[in-house]
Amino acid sequence: MCVAVASGLFDSAINYAWNAAIVELRQKVRRFGMAVTSQITGKQFEEAALLDMKDAELLQLCLKLNLISEDGFFLLDQCRAIRNNFSAAHPSMGVLDEDELLSFLSRVARHALANERNLRGVDIPAFLTALKLNRFTPDQLEAWKLRILETFDAQREMLFGTLHGMYCDPASGEEARVNALAVCSSLCAIMTPNAHSTLVDRHQDYVAKGEVDRHTASQQFFERLGLLGLLGEAEVHLLITRAAQSLMSVHQDFSNFYNEPPFAERLLGLTSQNRVPVSAQHVFVEALATAATGNQYGTANAAYPHYLSMIKSLSPAEVLILLELPLRQTLLANRLRSHASCRDRFKAWVRLIDPASVPTQAKPEYAKWIV
Repeated sequence: MCVAVASGLFDSAINYAWNAAIVELRQKVRRFGMAVTSQITGKQFEEAALLDMKDAELLQLCLKLNLISEDGFFLLDQCRAIRNNFSAAHPSMGVLDEDELLSFLSRVARHALANERNLRGVDIPAFLTALKLNRFTPDQLEAWKLRILETFDAQREMLFGTLHGMYCDPASGEEARVNALAVCSSLCAIMTPNAHSTLVDRHQDYVAKGEVDRHTASQQFFERLGLLGLLGEAEVHLLITRAAQSLMSVHQDFSNFYNEPPFAERLLGLTSQNRVPVSAQHVFVEALATAATGNQYGTANAAYPHYLSMIKSLSPAEVLILLELPLRQTLLANRLRSHASCRDRFKAWVRLIDPASVPTQAKPEYAKWIV
């Protein structure tokens, strides 16, 4: 090519540069992985198929694999047209000057010959097999995390959907479910809006089809990733009210002091990562206040840190509900009237509330409990 340029044969130089670009693009596809390319294109893809591809088809494939950017595809496609019409490879429509040659070479060098987007795809069958074999060691988890980070956005989003489906599948083994959740948790921070949309769409499909087991597992998946807010207020309402009702139920059972902590921890987990919907606030506050106050025999000491965190995080509307509970016909009100120890514990909880969080209409009741 240098000889061609020095001799003023710009049409030959363009042909040489373009051929070098095509060779490099084919090499990028090889580095990406022929097996992975077959999975993405949905058809058998071997070396012979790669060599037989037309230049336009190769550019399309590289764009699909995200080996070149959209801008790079547009500019390289223009270079392809220039090469076809102004090089020695075909009858030329005209003659290029040195400025046009430099522009051509710059585009080819930047978008085809450079390795700025030298990504690798994930071998999906191998990944799924590894998920199902054994629980990942920290090194395995890190290795697969890096592979997923190195692939392109479209495949990464597809993999998130696959992992969600595996977690929600009742037929999946425990190892596969734990591994799927671990991989998603490690990559949750880099999930794109498209990935979130994919997960929500799959969740709504389970709802529409009436697949109760998958729907419940999907709720757990979103909860573990801290993404419940994506499901909408109705889903959050359902989860919080169920958790509150479960806490209330176990609180009234025999041996409640030993059984309450995990239920209190779950309710804290739900309410700490999501705003409690207005429709669920009464059920939530009543269960929290009743369990935290306890009965005449005491409270679940192991659950105390969870109750403390939730009470300190109450919104003004929830504080209002808390202070109105003793005035209503509730289990908590009966205990406060009957047992001095319950009144003392409830008073201690009320004193933890910041006065600035107390609504104006609740200040008289608040004043009664802090004296």
